[in-house]
Amino acid sequence: MTDGQLDSARTFAPVPPEGTAHHPPRTPRPHPVPRLADPVCELPGPGGTDGFWARVRERGTPLVGPDPLGDAEHRAVTFLWRGTPATRAVQVLPNKLGDPHDPAGNLMAHVPGTDVWHWTLRLRHDWRGTYDLYVDEGGGPEPGTAAYWRRLRTRRRGDPHNSRALPRRWDGGTVPCAELPAAPDATDWTPRPGIPRGTLTEHTVPSARLGQSRRVWLYAPPGAARQPDGPEGLPVLVLLDGEHWGPRLGLPHLLDNLVADGRLPPLAALLPDAVDEATRWAELSCRPRYAGFLADELLPWAAARLPLTVDPARTVVAGQSLGGLTAAYAALAAPHRFGNALVQSGSFWWPTGPDAEWLTRSLAAGPRPPVRFWLSFGEQEWVALPAARRLRDTLASLGCHDSSYREYNGGHDYLCWRTELADGLVELLGR
Repeated sequence: MTDGQLDSARTFAPVPPEGTAHHPPRTPRPHPVPRLADPVCELPGPGGTDGFWARVRERGTPLVGPDPLGDAEHRAVTFLWRGTPATRAVQVLPNKLGDPHDPAGNLMAHVPGTDVWHWTLRLRHDWRGTYDLYVDEGGGPEPGTAAYWRRLRTRRRGDPHNSRALPRRWDGGTVPCAELPAAPDATDWTPRPGIPRGTLTEHTVPSARLGQSRRVWLYAPPGAARQPDGPEGLPVLVLLDGEHWGPRLGLPHLLDNLVADGRLPPLAALLPDAVDEATRWAELSCRPRYAGFLADELLPWAAARLPLTVDPARTVVAGQSLGGLTAAYAALAAPHRFGNALVQSGSFWWPTGPDAEWLTRSLAAGPRPPVRFWLSFGEQEWVALPAARRLRDTLASLGCHDSSYREYNGGHDYLCWRTELADGLVELLGR
């Protein structure tokens, strides 16, 4: 594969050079965060607050209450922080419900004479998301300055009253999460006793395309050795950012459960390591060498170890954010290997500048691709959604009527991507 050519039926313009656009467009949020003045709970007055915090610990944070406008499809959600005498400010950033261009809009209010800080939103009852808390305990630049806001973003704290958390990307920590009553069910990710279990093993795969070896996790379903070779072999999922999905988020639990329920056939999964942020930006930005690694090196490597299908209609390449962009690109680059692209919150804005939305424009200039797309995006992803919808419309104009597109009430968030991944796999590979 060259920079200007994908498969034999489709020639693209040259791919923008590496190092292009290491950030999405800096677009202000078009609508303000739906903030409420009054919290869910009754706030204490000056004096002791131990009883208040005991009740908070019992309920867990954030606190959820009825919509003050009486709408059954909305809830009031209150985030809380117990400060100290030194606390000057507390910022809360639920995923994509905060605008970096308006950092003061996500500051909690302080109840005078107490250690109580609070911030309340009105959200539709199917919302879910992770969130961060940042606490200013004094010192540093003058409040309100650009330097102050930068420093505050280095003062991340956990939520001591919320036991629900997901592994955080890259730094090994955790991020607290919350969901409202009508959020999609995520119990498919919970390990179940008594069902057959597949195996997840770590390997090092040599790659001439990448010029170095790459760590990869391989999921083999129960009874993999009894599967036939050839077109009837195991369906295959190639899921990017594998170091997070496999050993951290526990993808094997999801696949074990879906297979046990009969919602998926036994399948193999290949989870390549993204390595680090710099490598991820360099490789997961429509690079022929990376698409070649997936199609021409990784799949054959796995086929030497498991009886895999060679049918592209039973093979899925999947990813999120830059990984979603790359999953779409890899399927277009190698439709003879990847007949399905499962794309979540794909960075189809890429790159910024004169080559913006390069993949969508290139797609529009060619014939109907022999690829089935499954696309999902968060309603709160105000930066990504315009480009996502243009890609959706481009696919429709090309006659890709077997592809699907949907939006969920959430952000750019692994908490949401988990359930979306399960739904996409069932739609693309389910019996």
